Amino acid sequence: MGDIEIRRVPDADLRAAATLFRGAVHYAPPTEQEWEWVADSYEPGRTWGAYADGRLVGTTMAWSSDLVVPGGRVCPMAAVTRVGVSSDFRRRGVLRRLMTAQLRECAERGELFAGLRATEPGIYGRFGYGVASRFVKYAFDARQTSLRPEVPSGGEVRMLDISVPEAVPAVVSAIYERVGRGRVGTMARPPQWWRLNYDRPFRAGEFLRVAVHRGPDGDDGFVAYRTTAGSPGEGARVSVEDVVSASQEVANALWRYVLGIDLVAELVLWARPVDEPVPAMLVDPRGITATEIRTDLWVRLVDVPAALAARTYGPGSVVVEVDDPVLPANSGRYRVGADGAVRTEEPAEIAVDLEVLSMLYLGGWRAGALAGIGRVRERVPGAAARADVVFGTAGEPWSGTFF
Repeated sequence: MGDIEIRRVPDADLRAAATLFRGAVHYAPPTEQEWEWVADSYEPGRTWGAYADGRLVGTTMAWSSDLVVPGGRVCPMAAVTRVGVSSDFRRRGVLRRLMTAQLRECAERGELFAGLRATEPGIYGRFGYGVASRFVKYAFDARQTSLRPEVPSGGEVRMLDISVPEAVPAVVSAIYERVGRGRVGTMARPPQWWRLNYDRPFRAGEFLRVAVHRGPDGDDGFVAYRTTAGSPGEGARVSVEDVVSASQEVANALWRYVLGIDLVAELVLWARPVDEPVPAMLVDPRGITATEIRTDLWVRLVDVPAALAARTYGPGSVVVEVDDPVLPANSGRYRVGADGAVRTEEPAEIAVDLEVLSMLYLGGWRAGALAGIGRVRERVPGAAARADVVFGTAGEPWSGTFF
């Protein structure tokens, strides 16, 4: 068996890359109809492959995106997806070489971050990816649930006409770009994402519905959901997949709309922020169950000095020592605090692997808690508590975009 070569995947091999990825996650190869959509979803020049004797045995790709960081700045990010290695080439360093090539490309492109959704979480920490945000999934009996009367809501909610499917992505993507980026951790949804998630379902005959909220200044929120009919005499199941709103009041109006749908027995809310006050909105909060809390966006700082300098911090400062064996130029010590972030030769006060720095970056984890389980190494007593204040944010980060 010859050497494994890591290189960009040419257009002629993209279908093989898609088949390889789907096989790695136990899905069948794309059909002819599916391939029309999948082929359109690859960003030119951003797919890497591992070749052994001319055979594609590993792949990863990325979309060009961006990330909202604490303080509100929007920074370039690679949205990494479709990562897979053929089962007969596992444990040979193929994934490490693919990840390294991709991260070097991100650095060359000036992307401060790479982000992904992990199907197998144990893989990505060694490449510097850390769980930067989490989400909660709720389920409740819609027949026994209603919003409290004092919950404010206003405006009008209308259903989009799905008989003109090409109009749906234009409407919802415009709303998202205008009002959907207010929370730390949200990311740009590239054109390929909108086509896959809001054009393909309608053209494929899937029963996706979209309702739009209109306020004094125009469209300012939407909810996308799927319905599953129940048995005769039983209510349907509504699964809410995407909610975007300009404010909590707009979100309230969308929740009120969803809860008012007739003949519904069960309502499922997918992937909501862990600090969203959904249970407190309800007359009877016992009727709602948080069925899962799961990892949301995994983030990897690609350019540590630039990424640290891009966000704002709380009072005080702390000297952080970082180890990044994949991109060694990032390794070193940084003084991080209210005055910014700079490299320093001062002694480290806490020490972290790149994975842990990536976890702390958006404010979703506390250094003190991670020190208690050995993931933050405290070199100076009390430094982890100071890091809590420095890296802390007012709200929980959340992405809410699956890719």
